[in-house]
Amino acid sequence: MRRPPRLTTWSSGSRRYPRRALARGRKRNVRRAIRTLAAGAVVAGAAAPLLRHRLNLPRPVVSALAWQSPYALTLAVPRTRLRDAGVYALQMFAYLAHYEMPNDDPDGLLRRLRVDYPIQVDRAIGRGVPPSVRLQRRLGGGEGIVRRHDLWLSWVHWIWFFVPHTTVSYVLWRRPEQFPRAAGQMAAVFDLGCVVYWTVPTAPPWWAARNGNIEPVRRIMVDAGEHYWGRLWRPLYDSLAGNPLAAMPSLHFGTSVMAAHVLSDVGRGHGAVGWTYTAALGFALVYLGEHYVVDLLAGVTLAEAVRLGARRL
Repeated sequence: MRRPPRLTTWSSGSRRYPRRALARGRKRNVRRAIRTLAAGAVVAGAAAPLLRHRLNLPRPVVSALAWQSPYALTLAVPRTRLRDAGVYALQMFAYLAHYEMPNDDPDGLLRRLRVDYPIQVDRAIGRGVPPSVRLQRRLGGGEGIVRRHDLWLSWVHWIWFFVPHTTVSYVLWRRPEQFPRAAGQMAAVFDLGCVVYWTVPTAPPWWAARNGNIEPVRRIMVDAGEHYWGRLWRPLYDSLAGNPLAAMPSLHFGTSVMAAHVLSDVGRGHGAVGWTYTAALGFALVYLGEHYVVDLLAGVTLAEAVRLGARRL
């Protein structure tokens, strides 16, 4: 009979350890160290945007820490739905920090600001009168007056702050197998739009009107907010006004288009809800003076380009 092979062992004093067991132990230690380092990277990436002003962190440092944190989370913990949600949340946290960064230097942002080109395009679209001006002349109530449809359309706008992320969360809940694709496409629209905000900062209609570059255009949402929210409006408004000179492309519209696509992937009824909201939001953004029509066209073009690129991957 053949003797069974002997296990190669390593001795330490009176104890003897199989080499395979030692190798497995080393691998466990390495994995534990990687997870610990990754968890620290997640904490650093989440903290950097919050502390960048207090600690006077350079932008490249904040960018490096913030953008690595979603990947670090994938190394820190096993994949679950909660981890998937965390990866998306960290990515959006990094986006938000970079959306606000150009406004850290308001004077520098103003020097680079583009005002005229969207006005010229919208004049061509509106046959001499920008659509925002035309709509407010026909439907608006004048300075300080808030009509019922002003408040309703303002709510359509305010709801947007929940629409993209609620859509992605719904997919994670109902169609988890579709979540990576849905979240990736939504994140790509946000991030690519942010690149344009950095490179070509563009003023919205209400800002151009306030500075005499265009016919009078009210920012109706502000009047509606003061009317509806009262004393709560100013803190709410200030908390959301991270970069008022980021109009091109309209990520309000572009991410809503992507949300409609993502909901259409879930089902026809879901898609119908998404496209109905997107249409209402597009009208609201132009009427309220938040965006030019050309901003919306750029937003939908960006969303469709991301969608097309995702199909080819």
